[in-house]
Amino acid sequence: MASDETRNGDARTASNSERAQRRRDVAKTVRSARERLASVDGVQPNFEYDLLLTFTKNRLSAAIALPLFSMIVAGISLLWMQPAVIAGWLAFSLIAHVLLMMACRRFEREAAGSQTLASWRRQMIAGDLLYGLTWAGFFLLQSTTTNQDGSEIFQFATMLIVIAMLTMLSSSLPRALLAGTLPITIAIVVSFLNQQTAIHYAMMAMAIGAQGFFVMLGNQLHASTLTMLAFRAEKDHLISELEQAKAISDEARRRAEEANLAKSRFLATMSHELRTPLNAILGFSEVMKNELLGPLENPTYRDYAGDIHSSGEHLLNLINEILDLSRIEAGRYELSEEAVDLAAILGDCHSMMQIRANKKTITISEAIEKELPRIWADERAVRQVLLNLLSNAVKFTPTGGEVLIKAGWTAGGGQYVSIRDNGPGIPEDEIPIVMQAFGQGAIAIKSAEAGTGLGLPIVKALVQMHGGTFDLKSRLREGTEVLVTFPASRVLEAMPALDEAPTAAEPKRRRAAARLLRKAS
Repeated sequence: MASDETRNGDARTASNSERAQRRRDVAKTVRSARERLASVDGVQPNFEYDLLLTFTKNRLSAAIALPLFSMIVAGISLLWMQPAVIAGWLAFSLIAHVLLMMACRRFEREAAGSQTLASWRRQMIAGDLLYGLTWAGFFLLQSTTTNQDGSEIFQFATMLIVIAMLTMLSSSLPRALLAGTLPITIAIVVSFLNQQTAIHYAMMAMAIGAQGFFVMLGNQLHASTLTMLAFRAEKDHLISELEQAKAISDEARRRAEEANLAKSRFLATMSHELRTPLNAILGFSEVMKNELLGPLENPTYRDYAGDIHSSGEHLLNLINEILDLSRIEAGRYELSEEAVDLAAILGDCHSMMQIRANKKTITISEAIEKELPRIWADERAVRQVLLNLLSNAVKFTPTGGEVLIKAGWTAGGGQYVSIRDNGPGIPEDEIPIVMQAFGQGAIAIKSAEAGTGLGLPIVKALVQMHGGTFDLKSRLREGTEVLVTFPASRVLEAMPALDEAPTAAEPKRRRAAARLLRKAS
């Protein structure tokens, strides 16, 4: 039944997770479609600012490289053009570059929420168009010169370099890329068209092909930028979800700690309130059961008194176990450690459980190694651990069964206690259940005596507080074995005996001491 409930709970959890994931996917799809419909270029609005910011950063990063390239081109062009014409073109080129840089600076300084993105986009496109027109003018001026020796090759190479640079710098705004490169290509085509030679026609065709290629490259770079921004947004969203989940987890942990503290306070209060009347019930019922104040005429009353006394003892034991487990979970269980003889405690527990074993004709045998040194532990906790385990073994062992107690050294130098019975055993899927508080297996519920299900959790917690390990091994219809191991650090090794024989220097020390005494007298 417990395993069915566990499977049903896991199925409900998985179903709830699938429904939540579907809701998130649908909400994400609807939000994405709504944002794309509201966008001008089909780009999500929350990415438009990022694309403009990428454009401005790219252009600002080339604030020195572009003017320097223009100066180099102007210097080389002096081979074919007049210095005044080159100076005028260079001045217009630098002015267009400075105007675009100023616009980029203003965009970078202003807050993202206060900007009209459409207006800024138009300014950036206009700035790229103006810069492209200056280069288009340069190529048209080159075509008017009389000296054309090698200038066509220089123009074509310059055109490729300029378009390549603008493709890298303006790829985040495809319209700005077209506005900056298309006038250059048109100007170079017009310049080569006027020459009316085969080589110029070939370079004109290559210029048109290069324009198409760089436009495609710019679109690919634009798509890559969008993908990068989408991944970054998804990462930011996941980080926010993780932070929200962490906040929820911290709040849940705080509430759990408060609830645990309230539980501890409640149990501390109720322990006194319950134990006081229980002691009275146990005392009076024992007096009535034993007829200390006189015989009871009705024997049924005497039986009732015995039942009241046994029920009160059971309730008192339950309260003590709950309080012990609560103190352990709250970290308030303090060990009173001392040197403890593990073999002696096992002998005491054996003697205490022998009466219950005799009622079921159960044989309890021991196999304890001799001369085991003491261990540093809490005697009360160790006794409680061994009594619980031995009590469970006697409880679950059928009539005429056997219980074997073993104790000795571990391979690591520690000590162990093993208690094995030949009872009905525990199925493997029920072992985690019996290790939980108030957990009981199906066979235990059907065949064993009544219990609280707190014994094994308390045993495991007490053993772990000593730094040891607790293992439960069981197979159905083959019995159960529990193994408690104490680490080597808790074993108290025997100290070597003091050597009382006098050393060779002892007579000299005695004679020196005698001389000092004589001088003092």
